[in-house]
Amino acid sequence: MPEKLTEKAVLLCDKGAKTSQLKVTSQDFCKAEDKLIATENDKQPETNIPNFGSCSITRYSCTPSPVRWQKTAEKDRINDYKILTTESVCQCATGGKITVKHKGYQEKHEVF
Repeated sequence: MPEKLTEKAVLLCDKGAKTSQLKVTSQDFCKAEDKLIATENDKQPETNIPNFGSCSITRYSCTPSPVRWQKTAEKDRINDYKILTTESVCQCATGGKITVKHKGYQEKHEVF
């Protein structure tokens, strides 16, 4: 079952040299474990998606060019934007594919 992403989610581009940490700016009130929940509107280069180091396509420093988040939550929305999940992917206009490596939080389980 897909789980929601938060502002500390770790992203990976299949053409990049390193991971990147998602930053949420699309909303400021819905949280999971005190971290803002990400939506499909969190796709601005460097603002929401920092670079991934060296790009294997251009052979230069990565300049993210996210097109659109896909595989988002169908029913869950914040500010009319679909929520990003662990299955969400985003194509980069340069040619890479951005995926989720970690959702950005640890669910705390109570011990009885």
